[in-house]
Amino acid sequence: MSATVSFAVPSPGGPLPVTVSYARVGKGEPLLLLHGIGHHRQAWDPVVDILATEREVIAVDLPGFGASPPLPDGLAYDLPTTAAVFGAFCEALDLDQPHVAGNSLGGLLALELGREKLVRSVTALSPAGFWSQAERRYAFGILMTMRQISRRMPLPLVERMAGTAAGRTALTSTIYARPSRRSPEAVVAETLALALATGFDQTLRAGTTVRFTDDVPGIPVTLGWGTRDWLLVRRQGVRAKRVIPAARLVRLPGCGHCPMSDDPALVARVLLDGSR
Repeated sequence: MSATVSFAVPSPGGPLPVTVSYARVGKGEPLLLLHGIGHHRQAWDPVVDILATEREVIAVDLPGFGASPPLPDGLAYDLPTTAAVFGAFCEALDLDQPHVAGNSLGGLLALELGREKLVRSVTALSPAGFWSQAERRYAFGILMTMRQISRRMPLPLVERMAGTAAGRTALTSTIYARPSRRSPEAVVAETLALALATGFDQTLRAGTTVRFTDDVPGIPVTLGWGTRDWLLVRRQGVRAKRVIPAARLVRLPGCGHCPMSDDPALVARVLLDGSR
């Protein structure tokens, strides 16, 4: 079941209200799931049912993405602000030190929450922030192109393309290694989510100066990287391991940038093992 929660977040001009949409299911220790830029919480759907057998799963739409409204004027889409948002979100939902897992931008946010000691474990799948400048420009170029295409395509065309394996490949092969595994409905929904994401441009601008350079000591960290990730290429995983030496680096064979639908069983196992 989806729900929303509103809470106050500090800003230079005083506390400001933020609303976040989320879905909560399952029983066990809480596990917070954070998606990537331009995506929505349904990116985790392929693994949620498996995770929910052992965890209380809270999948969220980041502010300005999915069903969550944009941040109010006065709050930036930068890393410290977003970490503060999810610190306040956890407090509002009485989530005391949840486990957190994230993909891409969500992986970077998960690591930041770990660095701030707001969570008890971190699992980051192809997290942003371990790029060279050339790799960042390459990834951002792809993301901007995907965004422009999604905004220009009429919905009937998206629906027709999503109805065929070739069309789903054309729409999503930059982030999935096995795009034909996505359902037509999921591809339509995530194409719309990318087109309508009010936080996309500001988040991308904030990311131009981001590098994650701090260790995350004292809590378990798992880094997962798809061997067919063409957006944030897998050598960035080696770089991330150098920054966080105690982290467990897991290769995800045959998986792309968003591995959850490429191999749900493997990704669910990595998330469950990472949140012990």
